[in-house]
Amino acid sequence: MSTTPGHPRRWAILGIMCLALVIASLDMLVITMAVPSIRTQLGATPGELQWTVDAYALAFAAPILFAGALADRFGRRRGFLTGLVVFLIASAAAAFAGSPETLIAARAGMGLGAAMIMPCTLAILGQVFPPQERAKAMGIWVGVASLGVPLGPIVGGLLLQNFWWGSVFLINLPIVAVAIAGCLVLIPESRNENHAGLDVLGLVLTVAGSLALVDGIIEAPAHGWTSPRTLFFIVGGAAILAIFIWWERRTRTPMLSHAVFRDRRFGGPLVTISTVFFGVFGSLFVITQYLQFTLGYRPLVAGLHMLGMCTVMLVAPQAPRLVQRFGLGPVSALGPLLVAVSMAVMAFGGPPSSLRVLIALGLLGLGIGFGAPTSVDSVVGAAPPEQSGAGSAVADVAMNMGGSLGIAIMGSAAATASTGVLTDLTPPMIAGVCVAGAGALVVATILPRGRATAAAPPAERVTVPATDPVES
Repeated sequence: MSTTPGHPRRWAILGIMCLALVIASLDMLVITMAVPSIRTQLGATPGELQWTVDAYALAFAAPILFAGALADRFGRRRGFLTGLVVFLIASAAAAFAGSPETLIAARAGMGLGAAMIMPCTLAILGQVFPPQERAKAMGIWVGVASLGVPLGPIVGGLLLQNFWWGSVFLINLPIVAVAIAGCLVLIPESRNENHAGLDVLGLVLTVAGSLALVDGIIEAPAHGWTSPRTLFFIVGGAAILAIFIWWERRTRTPMLSHAVFRDRRFGGPLVTISTVFFGVFGSLFVITQYLQFTLGYRPLVAGLHMLGMCTVMLVAPQAPRLVQRFGLGPVSALGPLLVAVSMAVMAFGGPPSSLRVLIALGLLGLGIGFGAPTSVDSVVGAAPPEQSGAGSAVADVAMNMGGSLGIAIMGSAAATASTGVLTDLTPPMIAGVCVAGAGALVVATILPRGRATAAAPPAERVTVPATDPVES
C-alpha cells in the first residue's frame, strides 16, 4: 500500500470536520422536542409544525450535488466556510423567530448551510488524508454522522428542561464559531484548477430531482404511500434523476467523469451506503422515541443508551485491513447484514428491554463500521481528485436518501402500530407524550380533539383541529 504522507495537521482538520458534522446531523431532529412550545408560543398549525421539521431535510438533501460541484469549481475550503456562516446566521434567526413562517424559512436556511458543509467535509478529508489513512478517517466521519441524529432529541430535551425553545438553535452558535475559526487557521484550500465550467442543466436536474424525491418520501406517511401526490413526487423525482444520469454521460462538462459511472467501486458502494443508513436512521428514529415514551427514560438516560453504537469505532479502523485481505464486497456486505440483525433483535421476542436495545445498538454500530466507511472511501476514491466535491456529494446523497426513506417508512410503521396503544392511554400518560415533543405530532394526529387538549399541561397544550387525521 502507498505510504504517501498526508497533511501535517490532518487529524486536527478531522476534528473541525466532525464539529461541523455533528451539528449538521443533530439539527435534523433537535427541533422535535420543542414542538409543543413552538405551537403554543408561535401559534403554529399542525402543517406549519410539520414544515419546521421537513424544511431542514428538504433544503439539506436537494442541493448537495449542486454544492459539491460549486466547491470543486470555486474551492472546497471556501464552500465549507460559506456553509458554516449560512448555518450560523440561520440558527440565530431560528432561535429568535417570531412567527412560524420565519422559523420555517430559518430552518430551510440551516438545511442549505448543512448541504454546503457535508460534501466539503468529505472532499477536504479526501485531500488531506493519504490513501492508507483515509478509510480510518471516513470511519470516524461516519460514526459522528450516525451519532448526531439520535443526539438531536436528547440535546433538545436537556435544553428545554432549563431554557426556552429557541435554545435548541442557540447551542449551534458557539460550536459553529469554533469550526469557523478552525477552518480559517487549519484547512488548506483546494479546487479544480482546470474546471471546464459548470454543468448548469445537470445542476438544475439534480436539485429538482432530489427535491421532488425527498419531498415525496418525507411526506408519504402523512398522505399515504399510494396517494397520487406521493407517487407523483417519488416517481417524478426518480425520473428526473435518471435523466440527470443520462445527461451526465453525454455532456462535455459533466459534474462527474463518465468513467465513474462504469466503475464498480462507485455504484455498488452507493447501494451499501443507502441500505445501511436506511436501517440506521430509521432504527434510531424509532429507538429514541421508544426509550423515552415506552420505557419512560429521561433524555439523558436515553442518550446514554446511544453509547452502545460506539462499537463503530472498534470496527472502522480494522475495516481497511479486512478489505485488503478479503475484498471490498464481502467486508462491506457485513454492514447491511448486521443492521438487519439489529432490526430483528428489536422486532422479535416481545417488547424489547433496555438490554436488548443496547445489544441492537451495538449491532447497529458494527454494521455502520463494516459497511459505511469502506463504501464511502471507495466512492470518494473512485471520483477523480479534481471532482472530489461532486463525488463526495453523491455519497452524501446516498446517505440522506437512504436515511430519509428509513425514517419515513419505519416512523410511519411505528405510528400506525402505536395508534391502538395511544387511544388507550390515560390523560397523565398522554400528557407525558405531549411534553416529550416528538410524540406531539403523533398524538395530535391520532387522538380525538378533547383528550389531547385536556391531557397536555397548560404551558404545553397541543390543540388538535376538529378534523381527523391532521393534514400536513
